[in-house]
Amino acid sequence: MNEQERERESREALERVRRDSETAGSSALARMSRQAQDHFAARDAEGASDGGETDPIELWGRRIGRGLSLVGVVILGLWLLIQLGIL
Repeated sequence: MNEQERERESREALERVRRDSETAGSSALARMSRQAQDHFAARDAEGASDGGETDPIELWGRRIGRGLSLVGVVILGLWLLIQLGIL
């Protein structure tokens, strides 16, 4: 086994340990909550432009669009429940 193969295996082992400890260290609900907060706060749009700066219009456009989509999903879900006679 040469040096490069050992180094690659070591990095893979460290990555597995990091991933496993991250999973065990926080609950799935907490991770999902954090991901939802980041999504609706449009953190993926921060620094996404060419110069690395955040375009405020794009940022607020994404936030508004994602908020409206959430409202739409809730309304459609309620409509479906009404149609099924559950509500």
